[in-house]
Amino acid sequence: MNRPLTVRLDPDTSRLLRLYRGQSPAAVFGQAMRLLATADGHLDPAGNVKQQRP
Repeated sequence: MNRPLTVRLDPDTSRLLRLYRGQSPAAVFGQAMRLLATADGHLDPAGNVKQQRP
């Protein structure tokens, strides 16, 4: 099992997180990471991490 990650937020990020009241911060950050990874081309269409080429 993974240990909980503690993240210190800057004021701008805290303000953005307030837009998602009622959702857990971990869920919001998880969704944001998946969106970023998809946009950067790190995920395949099924949402799996692509194999990195050497």
